[in-house]
Amino acid sequence: MELETRYNPLETEDKLYKFWLDNKFFRSIPDHRPPYCIVIPPPNVTGVLHMGHMLNNTIQDIMMRRARMQGKNACWVPGTDHASIATEAKVVAKLKAEGIDKSQLTREEFLKHAWIWKEKHGGIILEQLKKLGASCDWDRTTFTMDDDYSESVINVFIDLHKKGLIYRGVRMVNWDPQALTAVSDEEVIYKELNSKLYYVRYQIENSDKFVTIATTRPETILGDTAVCVHPEDDRYAHLKGKRIIIPLVKRSVPLIFDEYVDREFGTGALKVTPAHDINDYNLGLKYNLETIDIFNDNGTLNEKALLYTGKDRFEVRKLIVEDLQQNGHIVKIEEYVNKVGFSERTDAVIEPKLSVQWFLKMKDISKPALDTILNKDIKLHPEKYINTYRHWMENVKDWCISRQLWWGHRIPAYYGSDGSVVVAKSADEALSEFQKKNPAVTAAQIRQDEDVLDTWFSSWLWPISVFKGLTNPGNDDIKYYYPTNTLVTAPEILFFWVARMIIAGYEYLNEKPFHEVYLTGIVRDKQGRKMSKSLGNSPDPIELIEKYGADGVRIGMMLCSPAGNDLLFDENLSEQGRNFANKIWNAYRLLKSWKVDESASQPEYAKVSVDWFSNKLQESIIQIDDHFEKFRISEALMSTYLLFWDDFSAWYLEMIKPAYQAPIDEKTYNATLDFFETLLGLLHPFMPFITEELWQNIKQRGEKESIMFSKWPEIKEFDKNLLIDFETCKEILSNIRTIRKDKNLPQKNEMLLFINKNADALADSLYCILSKLGNLSEISHVQEKVEGAASFLVKTTEYYLPLGNLINVEEEIQKLSEELDYAKKFLQSVETKLANESFVKNAPAKVVEMEQKKKSDAESKIKTIQESLDALKR
Repeated sequence: MELETRYNPLETEDKLYKFWLDNKFFRSIPDHRPPYCIVIPPPNVTGVLHMGHMLNNTIQDIMMRRARMQGKNACWVPGTDHASIATEAKVVAKLKAEGIDKSQLTREEFLKHAWIWKEKHGGIILEQLKKLGASCDWDRTTFTMDDDYSESVINVFIDLHKKGLIYRGVRMVNWDPQALTAVSDEEVIYKELNSKLYYVRYQIENSDKFVTIATTRPETILGDTAVCVHPEDDRYAHLKGKRIIIPLVKRSVPLIFDEYVDREFGTGALKVTPAHDINDYNLGLKYNLETIDIFNDNGTLNEKALLYTGKDRFEVRKLIVEDLQQNGHIVKIEEYVNKVGFSERTDAVIEPKLSVQWFLKMKDISKPALDTILNKDIKLHPEKYINTYRHWMENVKDWCISRQLWWGHRIPAYYGSDGSVVVAKSADEALSEFQKKNPAVTAAQIRQDEDVLDTWFSSWLWPISVFKGLTNPGNDDIKYYYPTNTLVTAPEILFFWVARMIIAGYEYLNEKPFHEVYLTGIVRDKQGRKMSKSLGNSPDPIELIEKYGADGVRIGMMLCSPAGNDLLFDENLSEQGRNFANKIWNAYRLLKSWKVDESASQPEYAKVSVDWFSNKLQESIIQIDDHFEKFRISEALMSTYLLFWDDFSAWYLEMIKPAYQAPIDEKTYNATLDFFETLLGLLHPFMPFITEELWQNIKQRGEKESIMFSKWPEIKEFDKNLLIDFETCKEILSNIRTIRKDKNLPQKNEMLLFINKNADALADSLYCILSKLGNLSEISHVQEKVEGAASFLVKTTEYYLPLGNLINVEEEIQKLSEELDYAKKFLQSVETKLANESFVKNAPAKVVEMEQKKKSDAESKIKTIQESLDALKR
């Protein structure tokens, strides 16, 4: 088949992806082969492809495609997460744009809108992944609110409740006033802000004296129910038994003494607001203080605040400071840097809030998940994250699993009119339980909990539930694919998701969910900034693919992505990836342009070239496999890249290339096609499209044949000495080319090469390569210096290129004289260093050894230059 002059990725990629899908090449069902399974970190159903997805899924696809070529039954399970907070926010915004307020709808009406939105937008990101070349088993696509999956989630809640691990209680939670729901500790991002520290006077009851407190949140003064000082703080010892008047609202509260107070912070006196600070809440429990919740769920003040009712908390901060100043309560205001918690989902400032929520006890259930990482039964790559993981797991808190939303898995708890609670799978089951205690109870008298479960409470079952491991225990899929092989994800959800999946795996299948976890870095721009829409520094991945091709973008991502480290993405890397694709395309076109002479015998230089590249290929395969086994995916790509670009294209093809318009012998040509096909196999995991296109073109293939099922190259022994010798050959050629360039001697002009042969000299078998690539008419051995020749050293062997009348002698003498002067100064600096007894005595032995080598090399170079000068002057 005739190839186009230029590679057109857009046409090729769509055509080939359809070919793969039509033939169900990505489909996996249990069989006799060893499985290799990855479950995709399910992107939010609201999502569109961003650069983080590109990196994560490129890595997964590389691993899957290599596994297929290794003969494994590769199963990559795709899917999406229902993402309660994000999806509900999207639907609420859509309805608002249509003039509909969520509060005007019943739960059922709202969910109808949500499902319509999900069906319309929910598959976008998966379709975009296909553009990237993702080889997922799309028949296994799972959504975390599929019927079967939802059943698993509800059953797990019921089971953990029966085990006494899930409980309901009033606790201080992280409240998101924008999403109107509680969020877990792990979903709070702390940022350093330039704030203000307000010093406020509180009057002592029945006195004209004051106690001054310091606060960053003056709006919460309206909820104060005590002032606290340290029992050993002499400044306040005389005030024991006194009461304090809260400014503006004139509330009388006790002055309490507790060692919790930091005497060095502010004035040493602490305002206590039990409803709006976790530490104050604990003090409130300890001293039986009144709890006054002054905030509505949306962050506005309620009637319990007595002032500023209905106004936003940040507006109130400004207003109350003005009122406090007017009433003489502000002592001073200082600039202050503090950490403020923000919702990871909405970026709203978190409000500590007392709330009735459902919690999962984490201490005991988490232990197996900690042990398996510390024992390296599950391996983290890179290992530096083990300590982070251990810190989280050793300090784990109970997990708040309820969310005040409608979109998600509704908590299977039912309440009777007397406040009693029954946890059951359905309303009918709940009614039956209520009627066991009171047969007169009717369905109308019970109601289901309004809240839904935290999204992570469903996604922690992902590796189990994508195979229906809980609803159909012991089925063929779960027995064959579980535990899965590798999880590829981001370090920031190591606790959110990875740890919890491990917990669920041991709790329900008594087995880890995966063998290894590969943690990617964060994609940043070339200035090191995290990519974001607000900064405008995040390119659209689909636009990149349209511009550079999927293979080009994949290469661009992987060229800068060391495991676990942040990567600095530059669009130029995608351009480099596209250029590499063009290099592969053009190398193949060059091959196919050669005429083959079936009767021609193989020249010696071609035989040696084939032998060398065969060994070089084996060395590289070992190196590439080693990188893969150690999860150094970027390094595996770089080794493959250099093998093709440098060793194959720059060296091997030049070595075997026939003379202009001359044919190539069949033996060399066939060997070269075989090499090219092997290289395509090594490149395929990284560049699936162009490798498939060229693999199909090399020879006639069957209708259902694909490179993805071709055999991954096997490791064979190689001749290390030959490769070492060839590196010497390359160095000699490099010197010859340098001399030609320096002396303006065209490559077309033949030259002689004389070798003062010794043990380090180039093997005779490689002379044919030197002759061809160096355009040498003759290579001879000599015992003495060659007069009038340019010389150079490789290792300890001297090589001479007679220049005859090819150069301007005066110019050459001047040039060599300058080189000699520089070399002598360099030698002098090294000798000065080595003459310093203190340096020789105190420097590491390797450093001294290196300086001595520099001295020896400089002396050899000076000798060679001097001899060249002497020869020219004769």
